[in-house]
Parts: sequence; C-alpha cells; structure tokens
Amino acid sequence: MKTFKKITFILVTFSLFVSCATVNVHSDYDSKTDFTKFKTFAFYKKGIDKTKISDIDKRRILRAIETDLLAKGMKLSKNPDVLVSIFAKSKKEIDVYSNNYWYPRYYGANFGTHISKYTEGTLFIDIISANDKKLLWQGVGKGSLNTSKNVIKKEERINEFVGEIMTKYPPTLSK
Repeated sequence: MKTFKKITFILVTFSLFVSCATVNVHSDYDSKTDFTKFKTFAFYKKGIDKTKISDIDKRRILRAIETDLLAKGMKLSKNPDVLVSIFAKSKKEIDVYSNNYWYPRYYGANFGTHISKYTEGTLFIDIISANDKKLLWQGVGKGSLNTSKNVIKKEERINEFVGEIMTKYPPTLSK
C-alpha cells in the first residue's frame, strides 16, 4: 500500500508541475485584414502605460515581443504600420487536491489533501492599426506566474508567455 501512496503522490505532484508550466493561449483577429502587408511596428505607449505591472516586467515583455516580431521580419519604426500594446492582470489561486481512498484489507480509509497556492497571470498582446487605432489581432496567454525572487526564472517565464502567444501571430486563415 505504501507503493500506492507514493505513486499517487508522484502523479499529483507531476500534474501540478505540468499544469503550472503550461501557458493556455488563444487569439482573435479581424479576418478581413491582410496581415502580410504589415512590415513595421512600434509600441503603443498610451496603452502600455495603463498596464499595472512593474516597469521592469513591462520592459521584459516588450523586449520579448520586439525580439519575436523582428524574427518574423518586421522592423521597429517611428512611422509604423501597426502598434503593439499590452495588458496584464493576475490573481491568487488555491488548488486543493484530495486523494481519498479506501483500504478494505485494513478496514480503514486514508485521506490525503494537497494544497497548492500560486499566482495566475493573463497577458494580452494587441496589434492595432496605426492609422485608425482599430484592434486587428489579440493574443491572450494565461498560466501560473513565477513570483520567486529568481530574476532569471522570472524572465524565462515571461519569454515563455510571450513566445507562446506570438506563435499565433500573424494568424493563418483556415478554411
């Protein structure tokens, strides 16, 4: 029976680790927009300034977005085709996992509870028309945040969030 307990503990721990490591991503866009015509971008300061996260994290996010867009062949410009804005929010989460199982051989029950506390974050990345300020594309990523004091791990998590979201840009029209 101790083996059963160990396996259950390992599975619960593994599922927590996997669920915390993933970024759930979706995007939405204006299907009438030809995204191939956009060659230049700039950051939309007015929108970014409204985001209530630290300036350090804003810079981390913007650097990651810039790196991604440059890798996709776009250029940073003072006269851009599109503007990039971000919005972020977070909330504290608590997950409670119970593994209540019965041991008929011993005529008793074993109850175990695992409590997991973490911060869940949501990052919105908006691509906006520079001419008329209309939203053309929005990518959203949701997952657990690295709230540790380890700067390297925090940057890696931000890069992971941005990277996962930006895989959806530019959108591909599926028929």
